[in-house]
This record gives sequence, structure tokens and C-alpha cells, in this order.
Amino acid sequence: MPKKRIQQLINKLIPDPDVIKRHKNLQFLGDKLHEPNLWHLNRRSIAMAFAVGLFCAWIPTPTQMAIAAAGAIYFSANLPLSVGLVWITNPITMPPLFYFAYKVGLWFMNQPASADDFEFSLSTMFSGLGDIWQPFLVGCLIMGIVSSTIGYFGIQYYWQHHITKKWKERKEKRLQTKD
Repeated sequence: MPKKRIQQLINKLIPDPDVIKRHKNLQFLGDKLHEPNLWHLNRRSIAMAFAVGLFCAWIPTPTQMAIAAAGAIYFSANLPLSVGLVWITNPITMPPLFYFAYKVGLWFMNQPASADDFEFSLSTMFSGLGDIWQPFLVGCLIMGIVSSTIGYFGIQYYWQHHITKKWKERKEKRLQTKD
């Protein structure tokens, strides 16, 4: 696993965990920030971070990062990675991803798309919100569940595959040195 590279990147981008633990505004969390999995890179904490972060990325609120942080604390996932993965839905990627979620919601609910003669204006958006909010939220929920599941099991599989590959390489190397 490129654990060292990920740890170096996290160390550059994220403040020291001890500084975060001592921050006066975070004291209400008590000992919860002292959970080792919140800061260490291991298979379980990374896989859970992908699950939490990818699920929260599909939540259409401006508080995605706070929800991801709370989820990381609750599920003992890697906190910096959980919060960082939320940025998959950033201001540039959000419109196409959320439009895709809307289309998935329409398909899942077996509903036709709303009127094609859509005019982009503030009044049209608020008047049309009643037609699109249900398929949009259903699509976001489906995409959140699917992407978090794929992220969790994908990391589990990748990590296991990587470890197995390293073991085989070490075994072959030992056999070559014995000859």
C-alpha cells in the first residue's frame, strides 16, 4: 500500500492531530478525538473513511464536511481522509454529479423527466423544486449508498491484493537467495 506517500500528503495538508485534539473549540468531543483509527492508516480505518466520505459527498448540503467528520468519529474511520473525500463534489463537479443523481432518482422512481422547456431563472428553479426534490434526494441516497459500498469493498480488495502480492514477492525473493 502506498501508505508512506498518503501519510506524507496528509502530514503536509492536515494539522498535527495533537493540535486538533487540544483545540479549544473541539474540547466538547472529549476523548473521542483520541481514538487511534481517526489518525492512523490501516485497512479498516481507510476503508471506513472511503465509505463515510463517499456517502457524505452525495449529501446536498453545505455541511458535508461536518457530517463526514461526525461519521468518521462515530465509525472510527480516518478523519482527514473522510473529510477530504467529500470534496469529490466540489463547485465544479457538483452540477453534473447531482444532475446524474437526479436522473438516477427518476429512473429508480420510474418517473418521467419534468418539462423539457426549462428556463434557467431563480423563479423557475423555486417553482420547479416541488417536481424535482424527491427524485433528486432518492438519487443522492442511491448514489451515496452505491459509491460508499464500492469504496469500502474496493479498498478492502485493493489492500488485500496488495498484501498478497507483497508476500508472494518476498517469498520469491527468499527462494532466489537460497539458490
